[in-house]
Amino acid sequence: MPFSFKPLSISEVVLVEPTVFPDGRGFFLESFKASDFEKANLPTHFVQDNFSCSKKDVIRGLHYQKKPKVQGKLVSVLKGAVWDVAVDLRRQSPTFLKWVASELNDRNHAMLYIPPGFAHGFAALTEDVHLLYKCTSEYEPQADAGIRWDDPDISIPWPVAHPILSEKDRRLPLIHQAEVF
Repeated sequence: MPFSFKPLSISEVVLVEPTVFPDGRGFFLESFKASDFEKANLPTHFVQDNFSCSKKDVIRGLHYQKKPKVQGKLVSVLKGAVWDVAVDLRRQSPTFLKWVASELNDRNHAMLYIPPGFAHGFAALTEDVHLLYKCTSEYEPQADAGIRWDDPDISIPWPVAHPILSEKDRRLPLIHQAEVF
């Protein structure tokens, strides 16, 4: 199997590590293989790919889509490094409002699977970060939602002293004002 699948402390969030085959020319890896993802009980059907480019100290998120258009995401970094975060927004979950994070970069080639019902965000740790993520449902503007990156009820210790944020992300509500699952 070209992947190892490691559940994080919130077991539905899975660190996916591909097998990398380096040689004198560079390296090769499989970034997705439906049969291996199916064996690991992860989605095999993705309908949209998104690409973002960010400068160092940019924080994007925390974003999600509301029902019925919830999205699972398979996040990877093609260039640079990010600190990638998933926050459980499922009210009935024992890990409601808990978060997990992992560093994803162009050296470890690790990916993070974030299931529906979670908010997603990341901090760019290097200049010129290229991040790609696959989605299990298409973007729907009416379902677009998010919560503040610095919500005190979640208390994520972002590794950025002076974050660069979009105006949209600055205006996101705190968790107690947001619609969650």
